[in-house]
Amino acid sequence: MALTASGPALLTRDPLYFESIYRDAAGDAALVPWEDGRASPSLVNWLNAVAPSIVRCGARVAVVGCGLGSDARELIRRGFDVTAFDCSATAIHWAQRLDAGHSDRYHVADLFSLPGRWQRRFDLVVEINTLQAIDIDARPEAARGIASLVGQRGHLLLIARHSHEPVTTDQGPPWPLTTDEVRSLLERHGLRPVDDVSVFLDDESPPVRRLRALFARTGAP
Repeated sequence: MALTASGPALLTRDPLYFESIYRDAAGDAALVPWEDGRASPSLVNWLNAVAPSIVRCGARVAVVGCGLGSDARELIRRGFDVTAFDCSATAIHWAQRLDAGHSDRYHVADLFSLPGRWQRRFDLVVEINTLQAIDIDARPEAARGIASLVGQRGHLLLIARHSHEPVTTDQGPPWPLTTDEVRSLLERHGLRPVDDVSVFLDDESPPVRRLRALFARTGAP
């Protein structure tokens, strides 16, 4: 993610920062640092191996910070009832053009002020690389927003860069998360890890160490 070293970290919780990236790209996805034109391989692997035992076809799925919609399109293709959102209006309009047949699935929304109708609505919430892009001080509030989407019997799939030790503000963005940080951020909002957090190297060149965690709603926090 392209912030200058001297740029204020709080910009990364400001919708105008993300909007400027997509707007300045002027329709060229190659100019959006985090877009690579495909669904997350970590998500695809999870959908193939684990999802059939967790969520049914037609389940309501929220995609947090969907950008140009690659992950959302993969989920739609597999038959899920997808609600994808991003704080950038330009990104959402772009995603709608890329997937004109499902344009109503993409919404402009702010993670820090989500629509009330989405509260605890979803069977599965997919969060990939959003928390790592939000400044460290704002993470607890962002985690609260993400957790608020998970239904009473719902699950959250979280994928992010991993660090063995907590990082500091000047080490990002993005800011990798530790396993303990992920657990702490979400357990306080009534979500519990279903299994051990998986840590692995992805298929980028050079490889990036990531974590993948599945959480389930335990009841009212």
